[in-house]
Amino acid sequence: MEFLRTFLSLFTSFLVLNLSISHVALISANHEEFLSCLSYKINDYTVESRIIHTSKDPSYYSILNSSIQNPRFSVLETPKPVSIITPVKVTDVQSTVKCAGLHGIHIRTRSGGHDYEGFSYIAKSRPFVVIDLRNLRSITLDVDNRTGWVQTGATVGELYFEIGKLSKSLAFPAGLYPTVGVGGQFGGGGYGTLMRKYGLSADNVIDAHIVDANGTFLDRQGMGEDFFWAIRGGGGSSFCVVLSWKIRLVDVPSVVTVFDVKKTFENEAVSVINSWQYIADKVPNDLFIRAMLQRSNETLVYASFPGLYLGPVRDLLALMKEKFPELGLEIENCREMSWIESVLWFIKEETMESLAKRKRSSRSFKGKDDFIQKPIPKTAIRYLWSRFYKPEARLAKIILTPFGGKMSEIAESETPFPHRKGNVYEIQYLAYWSEEEDKNNKTHDTQKYLRWVESIYEFMTPYVSKSPRRAYVNFRDIDLGMYLGMNIKTKYEEAKVWGVKYFKNNFDRLVRVKTNVDPMDFFCDEQSIPIMKSVSDI
Repeated sequence: MEFLRTFLSLFTSFLVLNLSISHVALISANHEEFLSCLSYKINDYTVESRIIHTSKDPSYYSILNSSIQNPRFSVLETPKPVSIITPVKVTDVQSTVKCAGLHGIHIRTRSGGHDYEGFSYIAKSRPFVVIDLRNLRSITLDVDNRTGWVQTGATVGELYFEIGKLSKSLAFPAGLYPTVGVGGQFGGGGYGTLMRKYGLSADNVIDAHIVDANGTFLDRQGMGEDFFWAIRGGGGSSFCVVLSWKIRLVDVPSVVTVFDVKKTFENEAVSVINSWQYIADKVPNDLFIRAMLQRSNETLVYASFPGLYLGPVRDLLALMKEKFPELGLEIENCREMSWIESVLWFIKEETMESLAKRKRSSRSFKGKDDFIQKPIPKTAIRYLWSRFYKPEARLAKIILTPFGGKMSEIAESETPFPHRKGNVYEIQYLAYWSEEEDKNNKTHDTQKYLRWVESIYEFMTPYVSKSPRRAYVNFRDIDLGMYLGMNIKTKYEEAKVWGVKYFKNNFDRLVRVKTNVDPMDFFCDEQSIPIMKSVSDI
């Protein structure tokens, strides 16, 4: 009997080994066929050398790492793509999608590389190819008609730079970080200092050019309204490759006011944050005030209240005296400037040219977020303050972003982004650490940063949105769940766990759109929108 068990064990191991070898060989053959197909379709070997990058090419690792904005996903253990495709024209994207579909190649699409979990350049379950849109980054603005076309490979900073060159009275509501790619930001929603006045980036997208799962080029009219609805907040990479976005520029006054007030004593800071909770979403739409907790050195924890007012300082001071006197805003805390200068002020840069520079972050991070629908008690604020005395919180931040205004005026179903009326603010918990700690990590010490975030997230459970506990898809969090396998029959059930947290009642509509436009689930990742296995699914 013992001999038989040993024999069966060895035989099983032999089969698994041979199946693994066969699987690797099949993948390698498929990849070679894909590359051959793509080279033939591009049919220009001078161009091809700049578009197709395999691990054998000298440029491969520099291209891969240059857009990884979370260095904890650039360590040796992180799965790497078998090749990177950097298209220079629309037909290159079409050819890549068609060849990948023909030869069973899995694709990820990357614009700026800020994906919180690295899904735009990592696939944990199978070999994959990255379409990196860095070369498709043109921006064409029509100031007279207040519109523009922005290719997906452009960054938010590059868009701001182009707007700033042409006008001091036009803007676009997007995020603060200039290196974020517009593809990911617009596709998931996109918010920043203008959100209370004009809503999300996605709320101000009026057309798009895409390549669908068949490799077909489509605009808004060609894709239809359901498809167009889905990519503006539902995560475009679940449905297609978005090539470019037509945006609506918004009006801003020639003079705006920025301000920042810091509170370094716990009792005062807690009291002011508490007061902020009751007014942040109720002040006029022209006013945006964020609250933040962080540490400036080994012992000093402080709260800061940076803000933007779309108007002159005299009007701001009168408004703050009426609505938020607890902050104690004084004229010396304020600076008048143009809107584009306010963008620089928030990111602590001096020149407009810095907006167009592509920089790679040297800090790894882990983030989680929640939506707050009624003010949390002072005891909870004190707890958050106390967590910054932990050694692992040296670089950490907790960011409170106010909602209300235009955000409350747009219906939850208008776009897939559902976090509208009823949300006072969104709170984000972020731990940062150095890239060197990841590279030199032998004892998994970086886990302490993850635990710091997790402990705060767990503590906040009683105070945040419920049924479901909600999250913002652009702050993707793998802890909410991920696909455990590729079985179509269970994908919907798995995805609903995190899908309703990101999209609430919009999730099922996204599933229907996905099933119609990508029935073979060609565009997928660990948290993508699933297809239905049958109409009765939803």
